[in-house]
Amino acid sequence: MLIEISIAAASVLIGGVVGALIQKQLETSKFEVYEAGAKAKAKAIEHEAEIILRNATLQAKDLELEAKNKFEEQNINLKKEYELKMVQLEKKDETLNELFKDELKNITKEKDEIKNIKKEVEQKVLEVKDLKQEYKAKIAEALSVLEQSAGLTEKEAKNIVLKKVEEKSRDEIAHIVRKYEEQAKQEGKKKANFILAQATTRFAGDFAAERLINVVNLPNDDLKGRIIGKEGRNIKTLEMLLGVDVIIDDTPQAIILSSFNLYRRAIATKVIELLVEDGRIQPARIEDIYKKVKAEFEQNLLEEGQDIVIDMGLNKIHPEIVKLIGRLKFRASYGQNALGHSLEVAHLAGIIAAELGGDEKLAKRAGLLHDIGKALTHDFAGSHVDLGGDLCKRYKEHSVVINAIYAHHGHEEPKSIEAAAVCAADTLSAARPGARREVLESFLKRVQEIEEIATSKNGIKQAYAINAGREVRVIANAKLVNDDEAVLISKEIAKEIEEKVQYPGEIKVNVIRELRAVGYAR
Repeated sequence: MLIEISIAAASVLIGGVVGALIQKQLETSKFEVYEAGAKAKAKAIEHEAEIILRNATLQAKDLELEAKNKFEEQNINLKKEYELKMVQLEKKDETLNELFKDELKNITKEKDEIKNIKKEVEQKVLEVKDLKQEYKAKIAEALSVLEQSAGLTEKEAKNIVLKKVEEKSRDEIAHIVRKYEEQAKQEGKKKANFILAQATTRFAGDFAAERLINVVNLPNDDLKGRIIGKEGRNIKTLEMLLGVDVIIDDTPQAIILSSFNLYRRAIATKVIELLVEDGRIQPARIEDIYKKVKAEFEQNLLEEGQDIVIDMGLNKIHPEIVKLIGRLKFRASYGQNALGHSLEVAHLAGIIAAELGGDEKLAKRAGLLHDIGKALTHDFAGSHVDLGGDLCKRYKEHSVVINAIYAHHGHEEPKSIEAAAVCAADTLSAARPGARREVLESFLKRVQEIEEIATSKNGIKQAYAINAGREVRVIANAKLVNDDEAVLISKEIAKEIEEKVQYPGEIKVNVIRELRAVGYAR
Protein backbone atom coordinates (compact mmCIF):
# COMPACT_ATOMS: atom_id res chain seq x y z
CA MET A 1 0.00 0.00 0.00
CA LEU A 2 2.78 2.40 0.86
CA ILE A 3 4.50 1.47 -2.33
CA GLU A 4 1.35 2.27 -4.32
CA ILE A 5 0.98 5.60 -2.58
CA SER A 6 4.62 6.39 -3.37
CA ILE A 7 4.15 5.38 -6.96
CA ALA A 8 1.04 7.58 -7.19
CA ALA A 9 2.84 10.52 -5.62
CA ALA A 10 5.76 10.08 -7.94
CA SER A 11 3.40 9.91 -10.86
CA VAL A 12 1.70 13.13 -9.81
CA LEU A 13 5.06 14.82 -9.29
CA ILE A 14 6.32 13.66 -12.64
CA GLY A 15 3.05 14.82 -14.27
CA GLY A 16 3.37 18.25 -12.64
CA VAL A 17 6.94 18.60 -13.81
CA VAL A 18 6.03 17.51 -17.32
CA GLY A 19 3.03 19.89 -17.30
CA ALA A 20 5.23 22.73 -16.14
CA LEU A 21 7.73 22.01 -18.88
CA ILE A 22 4.96 21.85 -21.46
CA GLN A 23 3.46 25.14 -20.15
CA LYS A 24 6.89 26.82 -20.29
CA GLN A 25 7.38 25.55 -23.82
CA LEU A 26 3.99 26.93 -24.85
CA GLU A 27 4.75 30.33 -23.29
CA THR A 28 8.14 30.37 -25.07
CA SER A 29 6.41 29.65 -28.37
CA LYS A 30 3.84 32.41 -27.78
CA PHE A 31 6.62 34.89 -26.96
CA GLU A 32 8.43 33.99 -30.17
CA VAL A 33 5.20 34.49 -32.11
CA TYR A 34 4.66 37.88 -30.46
CA GLU A 35 8.28 38.80 -31.05
CA ALA A 36 8.03 37.85 -34.74
CA GLY A 37 4.80 39.88 -35.06
CA ALA A 38 6.41 42.90 -33.41
CA LYS A 39 9.44 42.64 -35.65
CA ALA A 40 7.16 42.43 -38.71
CA LYS A 41 5.21 45.49 -37.54
CA ALA A 42 8.46 47.35 -36.89
CA LYS A 43 9.69 46.52 -40.37
CA ALA A 44 6.37 47.67 -41.86
CA ILE A 45 6.53 50.94 -39.88
CA GLU A 46 10.16 51.42 -40.90
CA HIS A 47 9.25 50.82 -44.55
CA GLU A 48 6.32 53.23 -44.32
CA ALA A 49 8.58 55.85 -42.73
CA GLU A 50 11.08 55.42 -45.55
CA ILE A 51 8.29 55.94 -48.10
CA ILE A 52 7.04 59.06 -46.25
CA LEU A 53 10.61 60.39 -46.04
CA ARG A 54 11.15 59.73 -49.73
CA ASN A 55 7.86 61.46 -50.65
CA ALA A 56 8.68 64.41 -48.40
CA THR A 57 12.12 64.69 -50.04
CA LEU A 58 10.55 64.64 -53.50
CA GLN A 59 7.92 67.19 -52.45
CA ALA A 60 10.61 69.46 -50.97
CA LYS A 61 12.57 69.22 -54.21
CA ASP A 62 9.41 70.09 -56.20
CA LEU A 63 8.73 73.09 -53.94
CA GLU A 64 12.33 74.17 -54.22
CA LEU A 65 12.16 73.88 -58.02
CA GLU A 66 8.86 75.78 -58.11
CA ALA A 67 10.26 78.55 -55.89
CA LYS A 68 13.37 78.72 -58.07
CA ASN A 69 11.21 79.00 -61.21
CA LYS A 70 9.09 81.75 -59.61
CA PHE A 71 12.22 83.60 -58.54
CA GLU A 72 13.67 83.36 -62.04
CA GLU A 73 10.36 84.51 -63.56
CA GLN A 74 10.15 87.48 -61.18
CA ASN A 75 13.80 88.25 -61.85
CA ILE A 76 13.12 88.24 -65.61
CA ASN A 77 10.06 90.49 -65.14
CA LEU A 78 12.05 92.90 -62.98
CA LYS A 79 14.83 92.97 -65.57
CA LYS A 80 12.29 93.72 -68.30
CA GLU A 81 10.72 96.46 -66.19
CA TYR A 82 14.17 97.88 -65.41
CA GLU A 83 15.10 97.83 -69.13
CA LEU A 84 11.78 99.54 -70.00
CA LYS A 85 12.41 102.25 -67.40
CA MET A 86 15.93 102.73 -68.71
CA VAL A 87 14.59 103.08 -72.27
CA GLN A 88 12.07 105.67 -71.07
CA LEU A 89 14.79 107.57 -69.21
CA GLU A 90 17.03 107.46 -72.27
CA LYS A 91 14.20 108.85 -74.39
CA LYS A 92 13.64 111.63 -71.88
CA ASP A 93 17.38 112.33 -71.84
CA GLU A 94 17.40 112.47 -75.64
CA THR A 95 14.45 114.87 -75.59
CA LEU A 96 16.18 117.10 -73.04
CA ASN A 97 19.43 116.97 -75.04
CA GLU A 98 17.58 117.97 -78.21
CA LEU A 99 15.91 120.85 -76.36
CA PHE A 100 19.29 121.92 -74.99
CA LYS A 101 20.88 121.75 -78.46
CA ASP A 102 18.02 123.80 -79.99
CA GLU A 103 18.34 126.36 -77.22
CA LEU A 104 22.11 126.50 -77.71
CA LYS A 105 21.66 127.03 -81.47
CA ASN A 106 19.18 129.86 -80.82
CA ILE A 107 21.58 131.50 -78.36
CA THR A 108 24.49 131.19 -80.82
CA LYS A 109 22.33 132.64 -83.59
CA GLU A 110 21.24 135.53 -81.37
CA LYS A 111 24.89 136.22 -80.42
CA ASP A 112 25.85 136.42 -84.10
CA GLU A 113 22.95 138.76 -84.79
CA ILE A 114 23.96 140.93 -81.83
CA LYS A 115 27.57 141.10 -83.13
CA ASN A 116 26.35 142.20 -86.58
CA ILE A 117 24.05 144.81 -85.05
CA LYS A 118 26.91 146.06 -82.87
CA LYS A 119 29.15 146.50 -85.93
CA GLU A 120 26.38 148.39 -87.74
CA VAL A 121 25.84 150.62 -84.70
CA GLU A 122 29.56 151.39 -84.44
CA GLN A 123 29.61 152.31 -88.13
CA LYS A 124 26.56 154.54 -87.70
CA VAL A 125 28.20 156.24 -84.72
CA LEU A 126 31.24 157.10 -86.83
CA GLU A 127 28.98 158.46 -89.60
CA VAL A 128 27.07 160.54 -87.04
CA LYS A 129 30.32 162.01 -85.71
CA ASP A 130 31.33 163.02 -89.23
CA LEU A 131 27.91 164.56 -89.84
CA LYS A 132 28.13 166.50 -86.55
CA GLN A 133 31.48 167.97 -87.50
CA GLU A 134 30.15 168.93 -90.95
CA TYR A 135 27.03 170.39 -89.32
CA LYS A 136 29.12 172.52 -86.93
CA ALA A 137 31.19 173.81 -89.81
CA LYS A 138 28.04 174.79 -91.77
CA ILE A 139 26.56 176.50 -88.71
CA ALA A 140 29.77 178.48 -88.18
CA GLU A 141 29.75 179.52 -91.85
CA ALA A 142 26.08 180.55 -91.69
CA LEU A 143 26.63 182.57 -88.54
CA SER A 144 29.56 184.36 -90.10
CA VAL A 145 27.42 185.33 -93.12
CA LEU A 146 24.59 186.50 -90.86
CA GLU A 147 26.92 188.61 -88.75
CA GLN A 148 28.37 190.30 -91.81
CA SER A 149 25.00 190.95 -93.49
CA ALA A 150 22.87 191.90 -90.50
CA GLY A 151 25.42 193.57 -88.33
CA LEU A 152 24.40 191.33 -85.36
CA THR A 153 26.49 189.31 -82.96
CA GLU A 154 26.33 185.53 -82.99
CA LYS A 155 24.30 185.36 -79.80
CA GLU A 156 21.76 187.98 -80.97
CA ALA A 157 21.34 186.29 -84.37
CA LYS A 158 20.92 182.87 -82.72
CA ASN A 159 18.16 184.16 -80.43
CA ILE A 160 16.27 185.79 -83.31
CA VAL A 161 16.51 182.65 -85.53
CA LEU A 162 15.50 180.27 -82.76
CA LYS A 163 12.54 182.43 -81.79
CA LYS A 164 11.25 182.60 -85.35
CA VAL A 165 11.74 178.84 -85.90
CA GLU A 166 10.02 178.06 -82.61
CA GLU A 167 7.00 180.25 -83.43
CA LYS A 168 6.66 178.78 -86.92
CA SER A 169 7.16 175.13 -85.90
CA ARG A 170 5.07 175.03 -82.70
CA ASP A 171 1.78 174.17 -84.40
CA GLU A 172 3.43 171.68 -86.77
CA ILE A 173 5.19 169.93 -83.90
CA ALA A 174 1.97 169.70 -81.86
CA HIS A 175 0.09 168.30 -84.85
CA ILE A 176 2.81 165.70 -85.53
CA VAL A 177 2.92 164.69 -81.87
CA ARG A 178 -0.87 164.20 -81.71
CA LYS A 179 -0.82 162.29 -84.99
CA TYR A 180 1.87 159.85 -83.87
CA GLU A 181 0.38 159.45 -80.39
CA GLU A 182 -2.94 158.41 -81.91
CA GLN A 183 -1.18 156.16 -84.40
CA ALA A 184 0.83 154.53 -81.59
CA LYS A 185 -2.33 153.86 -79.60
CA GLN A 186 -4.05 152.26 -82.58
CA GLU A 187 -1.02 150.15 -83.45
CA GLY A 188 -0.60 149.08 -79.81
CA LYS A 189 -4.25 148.05 -79.56
CA LYS A 190 -4.04 146.11 -82.82
CA LYS A 191 -0.85 144.38 -81.69
CA ALA A 192 -2.34 143.48 -78.29
CA ASN A 193 -5.52 142.11 -79.88
CA PHE A 194 -3.43 140.13 -82.37
CA ILE A 195 -1.29 138.59 -79.61
CA LEU A 196 -4.32 137.65 -77.51
CA ALA A 197 -6.14 136.21 -80.51
CA GLN A 198 -3.10 134.21 -81.56
CA ALA A 199 -2.54 132.89 -78.03
CA THR A 200 -6.17 131.82 -77.56
CA THR A 201 -6.39 130.15 -80.99
CA ARG A 202 -3.17 128.19 -80.36
CA PHE A 203 -4.45 126.79 -77.06
CA ALA A 204 -7.99 125.58 -76.36
CA GLY A 205 -9.03 124.41 -72.89
CA ASP A 206 -11.85 122.20 -71.65
CA PHE A 207 -15.17 123.30 -70.22
CA ALA A 208 -15.78 123.01 -66.47
CA ALA A 209 -16.63 119.39 -65.74
CA GLU A 210 -15.87 118.79 -62.05
CA ARG A 211 -18.49 116.80 -60.15
CA LEU A 212 -19.17 116.11 -56.50
CA ILE A 213 -19.81 112.36 -56.77
CA ASN A 214 -18.03 109.22 -57.95
CA VAL A 215 -19.83 106.00 -58.87
CA VAL A 216 -18.23 102.65 -57.94
CA ASN A 217 -19.56 99.70 -59.95
CA LEU A 218 -20.12 96.39 -58.14
CA PRO A 219 -20.13 92.84 -59.61
CA ASN A 220 -23.40 92.11 -57.80
CA ASP A 221 -25.77 93.68 -55.27
CA ASP A 222 -24.83 91.18 -52.54
CA LEU A 223 -21.66 93.22 -51.95
CA LYS A 224 -23.75 96.16 -50.72
CA GLY A 225 -24.60 94.24 -47.55
CA ARG A 226 -20.95 93.33 -47.00
CA ILE A 227 -19.93 96.98 -47.49
CA ILE A 228 -22.49 98.04 -44.87
CA GLY A 229 -21.30 95.28 -42.51
CA LYS A 230 -22.76 93.93 -39.30
CA GLU A 231 -24.64 96.73 -37.51
CA GLY A 232 -23.14 99.15 -40.07
CA ARG A 233 -19.55 98.74 -38.81
CA ASN A 234 -17.92 98.67 -42.24
CA ILE A 235 -19.70 101.69 -43.67
CA LYS A 236 -19.05 103.68 -40.46
CA THR A 237 -15.34 102.83 -40.69
CA LEU A 238 -15.28 103.80 -44.38
CA GLU A 239 -16.93 107.16 -43.81
CA MET A 240 -14.78 107.91 -40.74
CA LEU A 241 -11.46 107.09 -42.46
CA LEU A 242 -12.18 108.35 -45.96
CA GLY A 243 -14.13 111.50 -45.07
CA VAL A 244 -16.74 110.93 -47.78
CA ASP A 245 -20.44 110.18 -47.79
CA VAL A 246 -21.08 106.55 -48.90
CA ILE A 247 -24.55 106.39 -50.46
CA ILE A 248 -26.03 102.89 -50.89
CA ASP A 249 -29.46 103.04 -52.53
CA ASP A 250 -31.53 101.07 -55.03
CA THR A 251 -29.15 101.78 -57.92
CA PRO A 252 -28.33 98.32 -59.31
CA GLN A 253 -24.72 97.13 -58.91
CA ALA A 254 -23.37 100.56 -57.89
CA ILE A 255 -22.69 102.75 -54.86
CA ILE A 256 -22.15 106.51 -54.82
CA LEU A 257 -19.33 108.41 -53.07
CA SER A 258 -20.06 112.07 -52.37
CA SER A 259 -17.59 114.75 -51.19
CA PHE A 260 -16.54 118.24 -52.22
CA ASN A 261 -12.87 117.25 -51.76
CA LEU A 262 -11.59 115.68 -55.00
CA TYR A 263 -8.54 114.12 -53.30
CA ARG A 264 -10.56 112.37 -50.61
CA ARG A 265 -13.08 111.17 -53.19
CA ALA A 266 -10.37 109.73 -55.45
CA ILE A 267 -8.74 107.85 -52.53
CA ALA A 268 -12.15 106.57 -51.38
CA THR A 269 -12.97 105.29 -54.88
CA LYS A 270 -9.68 103.38 -55.10
CA VAL A 271 -10.04 101.93 -51.57
CA ILE A 272 -13.55 100.58 -52.19
CA GLU A 273 -12.57 99.18 -55.61
CA LEU A 274 -9.69 97.26 -53.99
CA LEU A 275 -11.92 96.03 -51.17
CA VAL A 276 -14.54 94.79 -53.66
CA GLU A 277 -11.83 93.07 -55.69
CA ASP A 278 -10.29 91.48 -52.58
CA GLY A 279 -13.61 90.42 -51.05
CA ARG A 280 -12.43 90.76 -47.43
CA ILE A 281 -14.38 93.75 -46.10
CA GLN A 282 -13.87 94.40 -42.40
CA PRO A 283 -12.69 97.42 -40.33
CA ALA A 284 -9.08 96.22 -39.93
CA ARG A 285 -8.77 95.41 -43.64
CA ILE A 286 -10.31 98.77 -44.55
CA GLU A 287 -7.64 100.61 -42.51
CA ASP A 288 -4.81 98.60 -44.11
CA ILE A 289 -6.06 99.25 -47.65
CA TYR A 290 -6.59 102.95 -46.86
CA LYS A 291 -3.00 103.42 -45.61
CA LYS A 292 -1.60 101.60 -48.66
CA VAL A 293 -3.71 103.59 -51.16
CA LYS A 294 -2.88 106.92 -49.49
CA ALA A 295 0.87 106.18 -49.70
CA GLU A 296 0.51 105.21 -53.39
CA PHE A 297 -1.40 108.44 -54.12
CA GLU A 298 1.33 110.57 -52.51
CA GLN A 299 3.97 108.84 -54.66
CA ASN A 300 1.84 109.22 -57.80
CA LEU A 301 1.42 112.96 -57.12
CA LEU A 302 5.20 113.40 -57.08
CA GLU A 303 5.65 111.38 -60.29
CA GLU A 304 2.86 113.27 -62.06
CA GLY A 305 4.36 116.60 -61.03
CA GLN A 306 7.78 115.48 -62.34
CA ASP A 307 6.25 114.44 -65.69
CA ILE A 308 4.55 117.83 -66.06
CA VAL A 309 7.77 119.72 -65.28
CA ILE A 310 9.74 117.62 -67.81
CA ASP A 311 7.04 117.93 -70.50
CA MET A 312 7.10 121.71 -70.16
CA GLY A 313 10.91 121.82 -70.40
CA LEU A 314 11.38 123.36 -66.94
CA ASN A 315 14.15 122.51 -64.51
CA LYS A 316 15.44 123.08 -60.97
CA ILE A 317 12.02 123.08 -59.27
CA HIS A 318 12.13 121.96 -55.63
CA PRO A 319 10.66 118.44 -55.03
CA GLU A 320 8.12 119.81 -52.52
CA ILE A 321 6.79 122.24 -55.13
CA VAL A 322 6.75 119.43 -57.74
CA LYS A 323 4.63 117.34 -55.38
CA LEU A 324 2.21 120.23 -54.88
CA ILE A 325 1.93 120.61 -58.68
CA GLY A 326 0.66 117.02 -58.79
CA ARG A 327 -1.74 117.76 -55.89
CA LEU A 328 -3.36 120.56 -57.95
CA LYS A 329 -5.03 117.75 -59.93
CA PHE A 330 -7.33 117.28 -56.94
CA ARG A 331 -8.22 120.96 -56.45
CA ALA A 332 -10.88 122.96 -58.24
CA SER A 333 -11.92 126.61 -58.38
CA TYR A 334 -15.43 127.48 -59.54
CA GLY A 335 -15.64 124.00 -61.07
CA GLN A 336 -12.41 124.48 -63.03
CA ASN A 337 -9.65 121.98 -62.27
CA ALA A 338 -6.69 123.83 -60.72
CA LEU A 339 -4.02 121.79 -62.52
CA GLY A 340 -5.78 122.16 -65.88
CA HIS A 341 -6.12 125.90 -65.26
CA SER A 342 -2.43 126.24 -64.31
CA LEU A 343 -1.29 124.35 -67.42
CA GLU A 344 -3.58 126.49 -69.57
CA VAL A 345 -2.20 129.70 -68.03
CA ALA A 346 1.38 128.42 -68.47
CA HIS A 347 0.92 127.73 -72.20
CA LEU A 348 -0.94 131.01 -72.84
CA ALA A 349 1.62 133.04 -70.86
CA GLY A 350 4.48 131.39 -72.79
CA ILE A 351 2.89 132.29 -76.14
CA ILE A 352 2.15 135.90 -75.10
CA ALA A 353 5.62 136.44 -73.61
CA ALA A 354 7.28 135.03 -76.75
CA GLU A 355 5.28 137.42 -78.96
CA LEU A 356 6.27 140.38 -76.76
CA GLY A 357 9.96 139.49 -76.73
CA GLY A 358 10.04 138.09 -73.18
CA ASP A 359 11.39 134.84 -71.76
CA GLU A 360 8.96 132.11 -72.84
CA LYS A 361 10.19 129.45 -70.38
CA LEU A 362 10.17 131.84 -67.44
CA ALA A 363 6.61 132.87 -68.33
CA LYS A 364 5.58 129.19 -68.47
CA ARG A 365 7.19 128.59 -65.08
CA ALA A 366 5.36 131.56 -63.55
CA GLY A 367 2.08 130.45 -65.16
CA LEU A 368 2.43 126.90 -63.84
CA LEU A 369 3.15 128.12 -60.27
CA HIS A 370 0.83 131.15 -60.12
CA ASP A 371 -1.90 129.17 -58.29
CA ILE A 372 0.38 126.74 -56.41
CA GLY A 373 -1.04 128.05 -53.13
CA LYS A 374 -4.38 126.35 -53.94
CA ALA A 375 -2.70 123.00 -53.19
CA LEU A 376 -2.29 124.19 -49.56
CA THR A 377 -5.62 125.93 -48.87
CA HIS A 378 -7.26 122.74 -47.50
CA ASP A 379 -4.47 122.33 -44.93
CA PHE A 380 -3.46 125.90 -44.00
CA ALA A 381 -5.28 129.15 -43.32
CA GLY A 382 -4.86 132.14 -45.62
CA SER A 383 -5.41 133.03 -49.26
CA HIS A 384 -3.81 130.95 -51.98
CA VAL A 385 -1.86 134.05 -53.12
CA ASP A 386 -0.09 134.50 -49.77
CA LEU A 387 0.46 130.75 -49.33
CA GLY A 388 1.90 130.42 -52.85
CA GLY A 389 4.11 133.49 -52.49
CA ASP A 390 5.53 132.37 -49.13
CA LEU A 391 6.14 128.86 -50.50
CA CYS A 392 8.08 130.10 -53.54
CA LYS A 393 10.10 132.51 -51.40
CA ARG A 394 11.01 129.66 -49.05
CA TYR A 395 12.29 127.52 -51.93
CA LYS A 396 14.05 130.46 -53.65
CA GLU A 397 11.97 130.64 -56.83
CA HIS A 398 12.70 133.34 -59.43
CA SER A 399 11.56 136.85 -58.48
CA VAL A 400 9.44 137.04 -61.67
CA VAL A 401 7.51 133.94 -60.52
CA ILE A 402 6.86 135.46 -57.07
CA ASN A 403 5.79 138.78 -58.62
CA ALA A 404 3.40 136.92 -60.99
CA ILE A 405 1.81 135.09 -58.02
CA TYR A 406 1.06 138.36 -56.22
CA ALA A 407 0.21 140.34 -59.39
CA HIS A 408 -2.41 138.00 -60.89
CA HIS A 409 -4.86 139.01 -58.13
CA GLY A 410 -3.75 142.65 -57.89
CA HIS A 411 -1.61 142.39 -54.74
CA GLU A 412 1.32 143.90 -56.69
CA GLU A 413 1.93 145.58 -60.04
CA PRO A 414 3.49 143.35 -62.75
CA LYS A 415 7.21 144.20 -62.93
CA SER A 416 8.09 142.26 -66.09
CA ILE A 417 6.71 141.11 -69.43
CA GLU A 418 6.44 137.56 -68.07
CA ALA A 419 4.39 138.59 -65.02
CA ALA A 420 2.07 140.71 -67.18
CA ALA A 421 1.67 137.76 -69.56
CA VAL A 422 0.65 135.52 -66.62
CA CYS A 423 -1.97 138.07 -65.49
CA ALA A 424 -3.43 138.26 -69.01
CA ALA A 425 -3.37 134.46 -69.40
CA ASP A 426 -5.06 133.94 -66.00
CA THR A 427 -7.88 136.29 -67.01
CA LEU A 428 -8.25 134.55 -70.40
CA SER A 429 -8.37 131.10 -68.82
CA ALA A 430 -10.86 132.02 -66.10
CA ALA A 431 -13.13 134.33 -68.09
CA ARG A 432 -13.70 132.24 -71.22
CA PRO A 433 -17.25 130.84 -71.57
CA GLY A 434 -17.77 127.52 -69.83
CA ALA A 435 -14.55 127.63 -67.83
CA ARG A 436 -16.09 128.08 -64.38
CA ARG A 437 -19.32 127.62 -62.41
CA GLU A 438 -20.21 130.08 -59.68
CA VAL A 439 -22.83 127.91 -57.90
CA LEU A 440 -20.45 125.00 -57.36
CA GLU A 441 -17.73 127.29 -55.99
CA SER A 442 -20.07 128.89 -53.44
CA PHE A 443 -21.08 125.40 -52.24
CA LEU A 444 -17.44 124.27 -51.99
CA LYS A 445 -16.53 127.38 -49.98
CA ARG A 446 -19.42 126.73 -47.60
CA VAL A 447 -18.53 123.11 -46.81
CA GLN A 448 -14.83 124.01 -46.54
CA GLU A 449 -15.69 126.75 -44.03
CA ILE A 450 -17.79 124.25 -42.03
CA GLU A 451 -14.84 121.83 -41.83
CA GLU A 452 -12.46 124.63 -40.79
CA ILE A 453 -14.80 125.69 -37.95
CA ALA A 454 -14.93 122.10 -36.67
CA THR A 455 -11.17 121.44 -36.83
CA SER A 456 -10.40 124.74 -35.05
CA LYS A 457 -11.68 123.31 -31.75
CA ASN A 458 -9.21 121.81 -29.26
CA GLY A 459 -8.99 118.03 -29.20
CA ILE A 460 -10.42 117.52 -32.71
CA LYS A 461 -8.42 115.28 -35.08
CA GLN A 462 -10.51 115.41 -38.27
CA ALA A 463 -13.78 116.79 -39.62
CA TYR A 464 -15.70 115.81 -42.76
CA ALA A 465 -18.66 117.63 -44.30
CA ILE A 466 -21.00 115.03 -45.82
CA ASN A 467 -24.56 114.73 -47.17
CA ALA A 468 -24.05 117.75 -49.46
CA GLY A 469 -22.98 119.90 -46.51
CA ARG A 470 -26.06 119.08 -44.41
CA GLU A 471 -24.02 117.06 -41.91
CA VAL A 472 -20.51 117.39 -40.44
CA ARG A 473 -18.79 114.36 -38.87
CA VAL A 474 -16.19 115.41 -36.28
CA ILE A 475 -13.59 112.90 -34.99
CA ALA A 476 -12.39 113.77 -31.47
CA ASN A 477 -9.20 112.59 -29.77
CA ALA A 478 -10.46 110.23 -27.04
CA LYS A 479 -7.43 110.97 -24.85
CA LEU A 480 -8.10 114.73 -24.83
CA VAL A 481 -11.92 114.87 -24.96
CA ASN A 482 -14.31 113.01 -22.64
CA ASP A 483 -18.00 112.28 -23.29
CA ASP A 484 -19.26 115.45 -21.59
CA GLU A 485 -16.80 117.64 -23.48
CA ALA A 486 -17.86 116.00 -26.77
CA VAL A 487 -21.43 117.19 -26.14
CA LEU A 488 -20.22 120.75 -25.44
CA ILE A 489 -17.99 120.77 -28.53
CA SER A 490 -20.89 119.72 -30.76
CA LYS A 491 -22.98 122.61 -29.45
CA GLU A 492 -20.09 125.10 -29.84
CA ILE A 493 -19.50 124.02 -33.44
CA ALA A 494 -23.23 124.25 -34.25
CA LYS A 495 -23.44 127.73 -32.74
CA GLU A 496 -20.37 129.01 -34.62
CA ILE A 497 -21.72 127.59 -37.91
CA GLU A 498 -25.00 129.44 -37.28
CA GLU A 499 -23.11 132.72 -36.75
CA LYS A 500 -20.55 132.51 -39.58
CA VAL A 501 -21.99 130.39 -42.41
CA GLN A 502 -24.90 131.08 -44.77
CA TYR A 503 -26.71 127.81 -45.59
CA PRO A 504 -30.17 126.50 -46.45
CA GLY A 505 -32.06 124.20 -44.04
CA GLU A 506 -30.10 122.79 -41.11
CA ILE A 507 -26.69 121.20 -40.49
CA LYS A 508 -26.28 118.19 -38.21
CA VAL A 509 -23.07 118.11 -36.12
CA ASN A 510 -21.86 114.63 -35.06
CA VAL A 511 -18.92 114.50 -32.62
CA ILE A 512 -17.49 110.95 -32.49
CA ARG A 513 -15.20 109.88 -29.66
CA GLU A 514 -13.69 106.42 -30.02
CA LEU A 515 -11.07 104.87 -27.74
CA ARG A 516 -9.00 101.96 -29.05
CA ALA A 517 -6.87 99.79 -26.77
CA VAL A 518 -4.21 97.68 -28.49
CA GLY A 519 -2.06 95.05 -26.80
CA TYR A 520 0.62 92.66 -28.09
CA ALA A 521 1.38 89.15 -26.79
CA ARG A 522 5.10 88.49 -27.25
